Amino acid sequence: MSDELNLSLPEGYEISDDPGRIDVGRVHHWLSTDAYWAIGRPREKQESAIHGSLNFGAYEVGSGEQVAYARVVTDRTTFAWLCDVYVDRSARGKGLGTALVAAAREHLRPYGLRRILLATHDAHGVYAKLGFEPLAKPDQWMALVLE
Repeated sequence: MSDELNLSLPEGYEISDDPGRIDVGRVHHWLSTDAYWAIGRPREKQESAIHGSLNFGAYEVGSGEQVAYARVVTDRTTFAWLCDVYVDRSARGKGLGTALVAAAREHLRPYGLRRILLATHDAHGVYAKLGFEPLAKPDQWMALVLE
């Protein structure tokens, strides 16, 4: 990631979009045991989701330990879905979630996407700081739930 994306990070952390740095076991543990939207998600599904997405991690400088994760599903042309944003409980309250989402947004900016969507139950304020708004016409959106 560019240095300017890391300027908003708390000291001692860095963000990377290198998929090789993702600690898949740690991400799976976080999401499958502590994220309301992914409780019980099988490891194989998480690995497949990571493989088919743009991935962003926040890491402690020095140790390289991953402390946060986000992924984006996109066609890199018109649409993106920001999902699986998670900050380790020990690293919360430092602005890492906001910095991670800002980094993902800036990474996507050159694609000229029409929209980036997300769903959240409890973090509206975090996303609003970065320009996300409630759907203007929610009655135009539908979902097909297969599970």
